[in-house]
Amino acid sequence: MSTPEIPAPTVSEAGPSDGAQATPSPVHAWLAWVLATGFVVYLFNIQTGYSIVNVNVQKDVGLTLTQVGLIASIYTWAFAICQFFGGALLDRLGARLVIVPAVALVTIGVFVFSIADSFAMLVVSQLILAVGSCVGFVGAGYVGGQWFGMARYGVMFGLVQTVASLSSAFGQTGISIALNELTWRELAVRTVYLGIVLTVLAAIFVRNPRPLRSADGNLIQSVGRSLLDVAKIPHMWIAALWGAVSFGSQLAMGVVWAPKLLVAHGIGTQMADLGSAMVWLGLAAGCVFWNPWAEHIRSRKIPALTGLAIQFVVLLALLFLPLSPVPGIALMFLFGLGSSAHMIAFSTAGDVVAANEVGTSAAFVNGAMFIMGGILVSLPGYWLAGTDGTLGNYPSAFTPFLVLLAVAIVLATIQRETFPSR
Repeated sequence: MSTPEIPAPTVSEAGPSDGAQATPSPVHAWLAWVLATGFVVYLFNIQTGYSIVNVNVQKDVGLTLTQVGLIASIYTWAFAICQFFGGALLDRLGARLVIVPAVALVTIGVFVFSIADSFAMLVVSQLILAVGSCVGFVGAGYVGGQWFGMARYGVMFGLVQTVASLSSAFGQTGISIALNELTWRELAVRTVYLGIVLTVLAAIFVRNPRPLRSADGNLIQSVGRSLLDVAKIPHMWIAALWGAVSFGSQLAMGVVWAPKLLVAHGIGTQMADLGSAMVWLGLAAGCVFWNPWAEHIRSRKIPALTGLAIQFVVLLALLFLPLSPVPGIALMFLFGLGSSAHMIAFSTAGDVVAANEVGTSAAFVNGAMFIMGGILVSLPGYWLAGTDGTLGNYPSAFTPFLVLLAVAIVLATIQRETFPSR
């Protein structure tokens, strides 16, 4: 990839400085982006790592199974709530004043987790982690837009998702291998060391390429106004809804249901377990395709509709066609590939807001995606409860997915084309 053209700095703008430099350079742009994206990888592996270490934590701390699940739920909902404010804070304070404290908070959260000896301490660690993590993904997208220009905002955001998806595909394997040599507390302590290094590097290199304008009024009022301004835009809701369905379906398949659905087809457990990895790999591959294609054809609608249509057709095939291992695994890859078009939702949302509200728009869309993801991950389980779990029960359990994807296709069809005319 060639080095993108960096927008010229506007040093005459008055506003709070977050360490912006007078002469932005391509090298600094890539350093800031790599560190912001590295933060996403760091926190994402912490999030997914809990699914592996929770068994050890349960035994060591003496938790009930209900408490194990409650800890994960507390993190998820705290993260979703904080998500909506993180983007507005980025728009008002800039990358350095938000992302550096966020990395530090995540590191502190991991430290509290490593020394926790009670359910209450574990809950506190999850709340700290959630507050810090809420600006990770959106923050990396924000840094890309600031340093590489809004014309390449979608492309750089797609690269962030690609890296995060690859981390999802391989990170859990690395954590499992590490736990063969280390206790979960020792692994957490090493994660703290890594967080300290990342915090220091972020403090040095992560910043905006130019000073920000001063926010009108106090910070709380400014953040509230920014959220309200974004929420008043009908297109924002359309993009958030179809993007949430696309991402939520992918999350449900990639986190829980891909292996179970393949096993229901009679595919062996070892091959079926590859289903989740292939969903994430498809997502990674697609995230470097959809936004560049959108730039090439100068359209947001066509890529969005194409991705949603792929998800819909692939899900029909997974539910109603007899599958052997290779076609089943291939379909999971295609499902992830189609779902990666949800990144277009961030791009089209960014098209309809002012430059100083791009972070807010991204957080609005991302918050909707995680709320929908939390719903769709658990929904098939309610429909399958009390059944024998055979393939014949899956079409009914996934009918809500098909209905929602159909609605998402309608929404993507009626949304206006927002690709910039410039």
